[in-house]
Amino acid sequence: MAREVIKTWYDAEADFLEVNFEQKAGYFRARDNDQVMEKVDSEGNVIGFSVLRISALKKTPLEVALR
Repeated sequence: MAREVIKTWYDAEADFLEVNFEQKAGYFRARDNDQVMEKVDSEGNVIGFSVLRISALKKTPLEVALR
């Protein structure tokens, strides 16, 4: 059975977190919440997401549905 690998990247200086479900080409598109962007492939499948101002979530959790 193949294991799925999720890659994360955090930039403390930019206060930015990126999570990738798949390692393939894609682009970020805006969501309703301006703090979150979803990464999609050329077919529109969600392959990851990013969160800006991640440190602001210390007191209030963030809930966003990815398409």
